[in-house]
Amino acid sequence: MTTPVPTRFTDDELALIDELVDEGIGESRSAVIRRGVHHLADSVRRARVGAAIALSYRERPQTPDDDELAMASAIAMTEAEPW
Repeated sequence: MTTPVPTRFTDDELALIDELVDEGIGESRSAVIRRGVHHLADSVRRARVGAAIALSYRERPQTPDDDELAMASAIAMTEAEPW
């Protein structure tokens, strides 16, 4: 079930939405707008995850010991490959 949400768009915004419909991005204006909301939500989520990862590296920077462990793991995984 969907719920109507009254929203106002400028003529330019509607023209852009209509272009996206014409290009097959969505079958209707509503579909294009819903798709845009999903893309925005995904972008915000990814930005938050990225910020959390960057913060964790700032709070606990990588050390030379971490580098050695990462290299050893990479070598072990590569040697385990059947190629």
